[in-house]
Amino acid sequence: MKYEVLIRSSAVATAATPDGRTRDRVTQLLMERGAATAAELGAQLGLSPAAIRKHLDAMLADQLVEVRETRNLAPRGRGRPAKTFVLTAAARESFPHFYDGLAAAALRWINDQCGPEAVSAFAATQVSSLEERCRTALLEAGDDPIARAEALAEALTAEGYAASATTIATGGQLCQNHCPVAHVAAEFPQLCDAETAVISRLVGTHVQRLATIAHGDGVCTTHIPGPAREIATTVRTDT
Repeated sequence: MKYEVLIRSSAVATAATPDGRTRDRVTQLLMERGAATAAELGAQLGLSPAAIRKHLDAMLADQLVEVRETRNLAPRGRGRPAKTFVLTAAARESFPHFYDGLAAAALRWINDQCGPEAVSAFAATQVSSLEERCRTALLEAGDDPIARAEALAEALTAEGYAASATTIATGGQLCQNHCPVAHVAAEFPQLCDAETAVISRLVGTHVQRLATIAHGDGVCTTHIPGPAREIATTVRTDT
């Protein structure tokens, strides 16, 4: 009986290991994409609908993912809502935030001793090296702000920000699905301000931050306006 229990326990542990790896892959994919349907996750991971539902149900029970409904605007979709899965705040905690407590304490000391302007100066200094690395990656991106945003997204992803760029009607959007300093930036928004200034300089145009992970949003979203449209004018001359 004792050996039978040991064999069963070993089998359970072995069976649990692949599930854990798969859920890690689901977590990483949702971190990179921001949101995805079960069908999209299954296709990306090579899982059957039944298999991906099993993992998502388990992650829902553990409060690692949550469901959001998005309206399907396709003509054949009849407007039925599609379930999209996103990571919860608890799941994001599984990604490391190194030295958050120490960094926050240091910034509080700087703020108390030298004022908020010193915190801003410190934040600008901290992102300067990131700016230089990304600027190097943008050397062949040309002058178009949207093209530069796409190149910047690749550079930021290499830095651990899980970034992506998309074109929208009014220009482009740069999304960062992970923020290494989100906990500290929640208390010191100067970090977000410095990063936004870097994005603006790198893409070569004014940008606007629409959402940040530090303030509770699921994704850091930056709007990049497209080139100004030419307005045709007609000059009327009286004869």
